[in-house]
Amino acid sequence: MINFKGLFKMGGSVNKLTSTVIALIGLVILLALWYFLTATGEIIPSKILPNPVAVIKSYGELFTDYELLGNVWYSVQLNIYGYVTAIVLALPIGFFIGMFPIARSLFSQYIDAFRFLPLTAITGIFIAWFGIGFDMKVSFLSFGILIYLLPVIVQRIAELQNPSNSKDYVYLQTIQTLGATNWQKFRHVYFPYVTEKISEDIRVLTAISWTYIIVAELLNKEGGIGAMIYTLGRQSRTPEVFALLFLIILIGFLQDRLFKMLDVTLFPSKYNKESFLKTLFFKPVQPK
Repeated sequence: MINFKGLFKMGGSVNKLTSTVIALIGLVILLALWYFLTATGEIIPSKILPNPVAVIKSYGELFTDYELLGNVWYSVQLNIYGYVTAIVLALPIGFFIGMFPIARSLFSQYIDAFRFLPLTAITGIFIAWFGIGFDMKVSFLSFGILIYLLPVIVQRIAELQNPSNSKDYVYLQTIQTLGATNWQKFRHVYFPYVTEKISEDIRVLTAISWTYIIVAELLNKEGGIGAMIYTLGRQSRTPEVFALLFLIILIGFLQDRLFKMLDVTLFPSKYNKESFLKTLFFKPVQPK
């Protein structure tokens, strides 16, 4: 049931249905304002901000003349390969540095410093190392994700090992009291704790990853949404550029929802739910 009573109450809250309705009203207001500001082209020129009707119509031409689906798939593939490569590299390196004091003392500070590296300034290095093809772009994107993900993994391990963090340190204390081996500690405490925590961090990196995708696609423009934006922008095709920008927002939103679904599936305990895999493969025994 829609309830508007809490909308103007400081610290108040509304139910999900009310929030959804208000969000839709906000969208209609923004679209109407955009339309009227650009309807004549006198208030805001169309070269600066195109009319929303022109933006919607431009999708037809993007499909027929610019192979939109193929370019979208190129960008999505780049995103998937970049994420998978970064995660596969970050997990073992992060655990090694986080769990052993010698590795942490040797490398932790330098890995933290890499976060300040302007990635757009080192594209030439990646071209020299990997050429100018798809592999170079995947490596560039992977590196961009990796330098943000590695310090997060090390930090999560530090939180687990911190005695003042009694809420999480108790897990490590308990398994040590039981006389577990190093492998058992890693399998039953370190790995599930860290992966459950960083799943949210990986989801947040979605927006950053699309920034690097656009940069990578400008190098030797073989395809992708970023290459299309650059080409159409040079031709002053503003409606098409806006259409592609909205498409990136949509893809990013869907990717965010997908990561959220995977998070619920892989780590159901965070949401007080039973594991999907457990219910699928391990049927409960019915009492006789």
